[in-house]
Amino acid sequence: MLTSPKNAAPEQPGDGNEARAHPPSSRSARRLLAYPWVIVGVLLVAFSTGLLLWARTSPGFDPYGWLVWGYQTLRLNLNLGGAPSWKPVTFLFTVPYSIFGHLSYWLWMVTAISIALAGPIFAGRIVYKVVLDSSEERWAAIVGAVFAGLCLLGIVQYTHYWLSAQSDPMLVTFFLAAVDMHLHRRPRWALAFLWLSSLGRPETWPFLALYSIWIWREIPKTRRLVVGAWVLLAFFWFGVPVLSGNSPFVAGQLAENSPRMLHSGKIIGTIDRFRALTYWPVKLAAGIGVLLALWRRNRVTLVIAGMSALWMVIEVAFALHGFPGVPRYMFEAAGAMIVVAGIGVGWLLTEFRRFSRLAQLAGVAGVVALVGFSVPGALAQEHYEHKDLIHERARTAEIHRLDATIKALGGYKFIRSCGDPTSDVEYVSVLAWYTKLDVGYVGHRPEYMITDQTKPLVLFTALFNGWIVHTYHQTAKQPATCSRLNGAYWIVTPQRPGGFLGHQT
Repeated sequence: MLTSPKNAAPEQPGDGNEARAHPPSSRSARRLLAYPWVIVGVLLVAFSTGLLLWARTSPGFDPYGWLVWGYQTLRLNLNLGGAPSWKPVTFLFTVPYSIFGHLSYWLWMVTAISIALAGPIFAGRIVYKVVLDSSEERWAAIVGAVFAGLCLLGIVQYTHYWLSAQSDPMLVTFFLAAVDMHLHRRPRWALAFLWLSSLGRPETWPFLALYSIWIWREIPKTRRLVVGAWVLLAFFWFGVPVLSGNSPFVAGQLAENSPRMLHSGKIIGTIDRFRALTYWPVKLAAGIGVLLALWRRNRVTLVIAGMSALWMVIEVAFALHGFPGVPRYMFEAAGAMIVVAGIGVGWLLTEFRRFSRLAQLAGVAGVVALVGFSVPGALAQEHYEHKDLIHERARTAEIHRLDATIKALGGYKFIRSCGDPTSDVEYVSVLAWYTKLDVGYVGHRPEYMITDQTKPLVLFTALFNGWIVHTYHQTAKQPATCSRLNGAYWIVTPQRPGGFLGHQT
């Protein structure tokens, strides 16, 4: 007798029915969903690339110097004697990127922007976990996480730094990622991110030391990893400069000569610079977060607030020593404070429900007020960033014209045969990149080099629509054709938007 479908035997694995139930496309989708952060990473890189193409900005002074480091390292010709100050974290990227030639420029830009934009994600994850674990209110955790992410992006001048491919927003991401990894019980990853942050800012060293002690005691299997992290940290900060023929302390020596350092009132001045990074609603929310953490005895939030305070103590000490203490060095402290602010917002939405419905509504109203009072600051910041973007696009166009000028005049080898490439300090690292020299070998004091030195030089001067070149102290050793460089210019005009080469008469 035939078995009816109702009483049919169950299908056995591997009999072909599973393949029919789950076609290959479905299995591929499930594999992708098993690694959601891979998807997030790919989307973030794609978004950053599109944003870069839209913004049409170029790297700042320091990133061009980092690109030069990568190029010269592959040719065993690295010298760190000129600006920018030595920062090993960027070295990890620009050296391998230099294998791809001029594409290293784009690889670095996409990397810097992608990692920077991951910062709000990690800030939000920290807030979400702390609020959810303590209140079990998912909606409040989401609101607090979004608040923290937006406020991180709203740090004063933060957009300028990640759009110009600076490393400071990247370091904030590494710092917050370390906190996030620890909270999610991934201590090895936390140590790795702290190590990356330590390669960019020495202020992170005490944090790395404290975490190394903790992980050494709690997880003995990580001890080799801890030793390796510190050996590599010392090698990159002090060993690479020695191998390149410089002092092991070249980074500190260059930083101490910064024109942006405070010359008086260094303690108050450094704190004022930190306060100016965020608007008062954010600081108020952070204060509420600390108070509620004390009320709840929430050690995680208090530790994060303590990390912000400790960073500032270290920064003040550095300023007193003679380092510049510029605002971007305090982005990490601001990031930790913003995380506490996000936690405070999340708790405001839930904390007072234990008292009465009216008290809970008062907490919600407080959050709405904080967000509302943040709007004027956000609009002011957006206006500033819009003006800055216009300026950066003009600067990018000027940099591209410098590249075109060098090519039109015969290329970087011909320029170098006629003397030391020289420009105003603003364009020194750019000129070094296009002439394939270490930054220290490019002239940055034109007036001094013209009047007080006799070395042959080729001076590049920026015009509003191009560049003009002059030569000085030419000798018989220089090629005779170098004479055609003096007074040569490359400009763009409405009639010649593609640019043309001319000569001053």
